[in-house]
Amino acid sequence: MKAGRIVIYLLLFSGCSINYIDRVVLSVAAHPIAQEFGLSTVQLGYLFSAFLWTYLIFVLPWGMLVDRIGTKRSTAWGMAIWSFATVLTGVSGGFGSAILSRLLMGFGEASTYPAGARTIREWMPARERGFATTVFNCGGYAGPAIGSILMGTLVSAMGWRGGFFVSAAIGFGWMLIWLIAYRSPEKARYIGDEERAMILAERGGSAQASASAPLSALLRCTSLWGLFIVQGCAVYTVYLFLSWLPSYLQSAHGLSVLKTGFYTAVPYAVAVPGTIFMGWLSDRLLRNAPVNSGRRRNMVALLLLCSACILVTPLVHNTFVVLALFSFSLTSIGSTVGLNIALLSDLLPNPANTGRAHGFLVTGGNLFGVLAPIATGYVVSFTGSYSAAFVIAGILLVVGATVCLTMTRKPIAPATASGDVQISTTSGANV
Repeated sequence: MKAGRIVIYLLLFSGCSINYIDRVVLSVAAHPIAQEFGLSTVQLGYLFSAFLWTYLIFVLPWGMLVDRIGTKRSTAWGMAIWSFATVLTGVSGGFGSAILSRLLMGFGEASTYPAGARTIREWMPARERGFATTVFNCGGYAGPAIGSILMGTLVSAMGWRGGFFVSAAIGFGWMLIWLIAYRSPEKARYIGDEERAMILAERGGSAQASASAPLSALLRCTSLWGLFIVQGCAVYTVYLFLSWLPSYLQSAHGLSVLKTGFYTAVPYAVAVPGTIFMGWLSDRLLRNAPVNSGRRRNMVALLLLCSACILVTPLVHNTFVVLALFSFSLTSIGSTVGLNIALLSDLLPNPANTGRAHGFLVTGGNLFGVLAPIATGYVVSFTGSYSAAFVIAGILLVVGATVCLTMTRKPIAPATASGDVQISTTSGANV
């Protein structure tokens, strides 16, 4: 791999990691926050999910904005907004102000995946797309792994507010680096002419030159709805872990806040190399098949079934065995989310539709994801146990695997007003 694309990989990975560090601070600090504000388990569930409400509403508009103004400005704006919101969470004085700050955070974070998907489509050859997407997405596991340890230490040493302030400072620092370093492959000076020519020839068309389809046309494609449901079933489990894993370990296994930070980091740390490997393996298995064949769906479905191993969580009581189970499940689900995004790009002939199509996909994920913290809060409140919460997530994963194999079998190529199928206005876009 050439040095130019390594720069983009590092920016994608680190940006997504910071996104999730900012999310996990609240999970790690939940116990002292609940004590200070007098919050119930149900109120915590709403606080955990609050950022997803605005995330869900604005991810599709952000996707359209990414298609309009490009990745550089949209990514910087998003990072600035959610970092500022993280500061506001640190100065909140109660449940109401904390909710408002998390709503602002969700608005800013909604830019992340549409902008990241657009960056990958512009920078990465199609044969490298699965690997690139999983590297980007596994930032969502490196973030909690690093954040759980870092924020657990900071919260124990500085109080819960200090964790939010440090997290916000990291975000603002990254934004400056992004503004200085990021350029499109057409303009980047840190890549050679040979690498530039290869990227432009093999990425699947020029996203700048193609004509995009209206969202209403994309929504008539069955495969897009199938990917939407798959993403939702997968992301439900992601947010179950992200929101409630620290509280589960403290409640069910009697761990302290500091020890919870280290134990929470284990499954995420395992998932980082695991998801990267699965992305590489997916590309390798498809090396002799046309990218637009959609054969990546088979690995997506298999990994969903692997992640459904959390169905046996209620039967396991040893802390280390639980961590091993969660590590396997998180590795599988992290790979699923990344490869499902790559599958969308595989099935999307026209790269000019990337931002809005991925915005719709992420909307599906977060439509389910927003329910996970709230539903889990009610389940734990009513049953006094986390068992049913893991069973619900496992059933959704099995449903997602079934949908993936049955509903994602056609290209996402919407018909134009004349009845023709839209491919691209540029040569080489049918990849």
